[in-house]
Amino acid sequence: MEHHFKPEVLEQLKRLEEKYVPLGQDLASYLEGLYHTDFLNYWDYIHLDTLLSLQVPMTNIPDEKIFIMYHQITELYFKLCLEEYKQIGEDKALTMDWLIRRLNRINRYFDNLIDSFDVMVEGMDPKQFLQFRMALMPASGFQSVQYRMIEIASTDLRNLVDKAKRAALGLQTTQEEMIGCIYWKEGATEVASGAKTLTLLRFEEKYTTQLIQFAKDYEHKNVCSVYKRLPQEDQQNPKLIGLLRDLDSKVNINWPLMHYKSAVRYLQRDPEVIAATGGTNWQKYLPPRFQKRIFYPELWSEKEVEEWGKGWVEKVLNGDI
Repeated sequence: MEHHFKPEVLEQLKRLEEKYVPLGQDLASYLEGLYHTDFLNYWDYIHLDTLLSLQVPMTNIPDEKIFIMYHQITELYFKLCLEEYKQIGEDKALTMDWLIRRLNRINRYFDNLIDSFDVMVEGMDPKQFLQFRMALMPASGFQSVQYRMIEIASTDLRNLVDKAKRAALGLQTTQEEMIGCIYWKEGATEVASGAKTLTLLRFEEKYTTQLIQFAKDYEHKNVCSVYKRLPQEDQQNPKLIGLLRDLDSKVNINWPLMHYKSAVRYLQRDPEVIAATGGTNWQKYLPPRFQKRIFYPELWSEKEVEEWGKGWVEKVLNGDI
């Protein structure tokens, strides 16, 4: 008995033929391969078994697994953000509407990240945290290279240079030189001696070359550069300006201050500070008012810049946030 394909099946076969034949490929061979291919399962597609096997604690303290999973989730959110930055930077015909959509996504990711930090601030047992955290030295969230890439992809690299060194930069300063005096180095110095911590030394050894190349790649592809290439009328769009200001405050105020809140909860012990982050100078590194790190300074008033992050630290210390 002759078999008749449904019209929609014939239409799909025709479309496949139009795809493969011009490339000199045999459609029948591809269809035979499809016949031997198994059905796709959810657990195979996202590599679930592998994903769930990646939590390998250093101690037998239960909450360490929570700590590991939280940071792994955070890194996946960072990767989501970097996918958006990549699309922004590589779109040769980027429009204001397209930029707005991408910035909306990045801001939503950071909203989730900021809200999720309660897992760290409120969700873990402080005693357990202090027990397993000392076994993880000198590892630190400071060493997240994806977060550094987000910063670089957001703004002109000059805006990430240590505040005290920005004025000395010449117009011809290279990416290598700017990475050399980047703000975060000041946050990974030993409080007592001012020397680089092992946390920073290991990070630089692994990532300096990669970050310099990333900075070169994004010199003209970062969000600040892309924004300034838009028509003047688009640059004045209130929604776009609002999204850029939101991104600035989420990444440079709310996110580091959630870390500060966590550090105060778990590490601050008067009259001495517990050195569970490899001796990093987190007290002066995390509060935005010290660094005045701003992606889009031209979008903020002088008063807003002067009061950057003001009040947040005091509220945290007083337990109001």
